[in-house]
Amino acid sequence: MKSTQVRTQMHNKIVTRITSYITFMIFALASATAQSAELDNRPNVILVMTDDQGYGDVSSHNNPLIDTPHLDRLANEGARFKNFFVSPLCAPTRASVLTGRYHIRTGTVNVSNNLEIMRSEETTIAELFQANGYNTALFGEWHNGEHYPYNPNGQGFDEFLGFCAGHIGNYFDPVLEHNGGMIETEGFITDVLTNKAIEWIEANRNEKFFCYIPYNAPHTPYQVPDSYYDKYKARGLDVKTATLYGMVENIDDNMGRLLKKVEELGLQENTIVLFLTDNGPNTRERYNGGMKGHKGQVDEGGVRVPLFVRWNGHIKPHRVVDGLAAHIDLLPTLADLCDIEVPDSLQLDGLSLKASLLNEETAPSDRMIFTHRYWANKLQLPNGAARSLRYRYVLTTKEESLFDLVEDPGQKKDISQEFPEQQQRHRTAYQKWFADVSENWEMESLIPCGYRQFPITHLHAVQSTLSGALRFHGKGFHHDWIVNWVEPDDKITWDIHVVESGEYRVAVRYTCAAKDIGSQIRIKVNEVERTAVIDQAFDPALFPNHDRAPRSGELEKPWATLQLGKMEINRGITKLVLSADRMPGTQVMEVREVILERIFSE
Repeated sequence: MKSTQVRTQMHNKIVTRITSYITFMIFALASATAQSAELDNRPNVILVMTDDQGYGDVSSHNNPLIDTPHLDRLANEGARFKNFFVSPLCAPTRASVLTGRYHIRTGTVNVSNNLEIMRSEETTIAELFQANGYNTALFGEWHNGEHYPYNPNGQGFDEFLGFCAGHIGNYFDPVLEHNGGMIETEGFITDVLTNKAIEWIEANRNEKFFCYIPYNAPHTPYQVPDSYYDKYKARGLDVKTATLYGMVENIDDNMGRLLKKVEELGLQENTIVLFLTDNGPNTRERYNGGMKGHKGQVDEGGVRVPLFVRWNGHIKPHRVVDGLAAHIDLLPTLADLCDIEVPDSLQLDGLSLKASLLNEETAPSDRMIFTHRYWANKLQLPNGAARSLRYRYVLTTKEESLFDLVEDPGQKKDISQEFPEQQQRHRTAYQKWFADVSENWEMESLIPCGYRQFPITHLHAVQSTLSGALRFHGKGFHHDWIVNWVEPDDKITWDIHVVESGEYRVAVRYTCAAKDIGSQIRIKVNEVERTAVIDQAFDPALFPNHDRAPRSGELEKPWATLQLGKMEINRGITKLVLSADRMPGTQVMEVREVILERIFSE
């Protein structure tokens, strides 16, 4: 009965996606046809977002220990937002930036274990711009689902170079995904991403383009070229802060390269450049403007970040926007600035900030911005906050408080007892908001396989269910793998949704010491099985450690690939099970992933 219900739900979701997409495309084509009838003066967009860079990690925010001249210049040549808010963690922020909707509505509530996946039914800013004649590209971190149609190419980006998980383990000469394949690169990752973005901008300079560059720095691991690290270590900073500030200055240098290229191409008056970060700082120690909180927290310091917007000849230099704004506002704002009409069917939560950017005088509105962090492995009311122009209401498992941020910007004094009416006003608004955005939430737990657009599907270790003594090497992050296969009866299971019946090639990526070779493994899908013997040892060392301080995850290593042949797999929701028939050594193997490749006839 449950299986039938799941199939029905999946069918209904697919029908909803197709219907909404057709409606959206008809709307967009009509809009694009009207625009093409006259000269297209719409601006290009370059949207840059960094990972774990806090409000205080720019020198123009009164940090005397860091040098960010290009970001300071960007802020001075356009608009700087005093009160711009995102989510406490990166994947939720990204979902809101991409959709103009609060992240819970999109399905994204956390950073891993399928809780980071944004529903494919969501219309992204890339799809909106793409449907209106823009070329679209993403260079960097996606973190909203790695399998088609949840990945960047499935969500409106013509060009994608980067990685889909929440982090990457090595910043030097990284191996990156490029439109479904993998490529080797040379250099430090922020430099690599900028190089590719500049190449793409040059190639598209005569077209309208939307270029999204979500850098992964200064997220851990603590890796940065020597020249940057040495500079900040010489200033007396601790190892972590010196590394993080070095990564930020490297970002700043790359922002300078981007701005210079825009100017060299003569596009500065026809290109909107935005810079923001995805949450508060990822360490407690460094300067954060005197605010309470950091990454992962719903206090001011965990969610208030920089937003700089430059559009030469349109946004006046040194403009300061005082009112409240948030990540949900970027899609409607950019659509408004680019004369792209947003259909009502998208049901945006954000507002256009066009007037705040272009008008001489705009009175700040006393809207509320809401924050929520997934907590205790379920979607529940704490932890959250409501921010009005003057107050921040905070509800966590430890406190329910109200702070006056005009009189007390550091949130040192709870005034909830002195102002019960304001406390109740914010509490009621937050509870109503949460009930609304969470009403239809459900986790995307099935891995789709067999799309013609993306025939190869990687079933990663951390997306599986383990039995017996099996466990993950690490904390269950994306790049972890399965170890302790010391009982041959233990099994590894993936829940998959096969979208098209057909022939699939199946393989396992593994490591195995010489003393343990000889195990026979079995992969089963429905009643179809394939077996193979591990007759080749592969027990490599971990990749070189470039870390300057200990990381929270694990170092990575190479993997061997064992082919198990081809399987006929029927369409539908099912399970792929990896098991062992015999184990002559001390363990079967260590497992990184299973790869399914749909085979299409010519």
